[in-house]
Amino acid sequence: MDQIETLGDRPVEGNGGNSAEASPGGAATAATPLGPIVRRTLHDEVASRVRDLITEGRLAGGSRINEVALGLQLGVSRTPLREAIKTLAGEGLVELVPARGAVVRHFTRKDVADNLAVLKALETLAGRLACRDASAEEIASVEALHAAMMERYAARDRLSYFKLNQAIHTAIVTLSGNAALRWAHEAIQARMKRIRFIGNEGPEKWAGAVGEHEEMVEALRRRDGEALAEVLARHLDRTMDRVQDKL
Repeated sequence: MDQIETLGDRPVEGNGGNSAEASPGGAATAATPLGPIVRRTLHDEVASRVRDLITEGRLAGGSRINEVALGLQLGVSRTPLREAIKTLAGEGLVELVPARGAVVRHFTRKDVADNLAVLKALETLAGRLACRDASAEEIASVEALHAAMMERYAARDRLSYFKLNQAIHTAIVTLSGNAALRWAHEAIQARMKRIRFIGNEGPEKWAGAVGEHEEMVEALRRRDGEALAEVLARHLDRTMDRVQDKL
C-alpha cells in the first residue's frame, strides 16, 4: 500500500539552499565550532527530505514509494527523486523490488537485534579509542553538539533532537581515528535511523535516552574509556528494549 502524508507548504527548492540540519551521514552542518553551513545540491535536499519521511514513519516500512505522488508533494520532477531513492537504497533504507519499484525497508525483530549488536561492538570500541586519542578541542566539539541537542530536547523538537543525537554517535566514532570503524558504523547507523527514532517515543523513553547521553558526554570529558564503553553498551541494549513493542 502506498503511503505518504502531505508536506504542506514545504516544497524543495531547486537552488539547494542552506541547511542547519545534521548531514545524511550524521555530521553537523550548522554554524557551530564544527564548521560552516554547507550548501546542498537538489539531490542532497531531496534525499534528506525522503530520509526524514522514513525516519518519522510518514513513509512506513513495507510501503511502496509512489514516485508521482511523492514528487508532487516535494515539488520536484521524477529524475532527482529517483536519484535520491537510489541513494537511500544504498543506505539500506529502501529496497528496489522487481515489479514493485522502490519499497521502504521493513525490519524484522532479528534485523534490529543483529544491527544493534554490531553497533554496540563498534561504538564501545570507538568510545575507548576516543577517550584515549581525542584532542581537547575534539571533545569540546562533542560537548557543543550535546548542548545543542539538549536545547532541542527542551523545545521538544524531536526530529532536530534526533539528528543531533545521531551526530553525537558519529562524532564519537570519528574521534576513534579509525577509518574502517567509521565506515562500518556509518553503514549500519544509516539503516537504523527509523528504529532509533522510535526508541524515543514517549516522554519516559525519551528522558531515559537523554540521561544516557549525559553520562556519555561526562565520561568522554573525563576520558574514562571504560565508563563511556559501558554507557554506550547500555544505551544500545535499552534501545532494543524501547522498540520491542513497535516491531
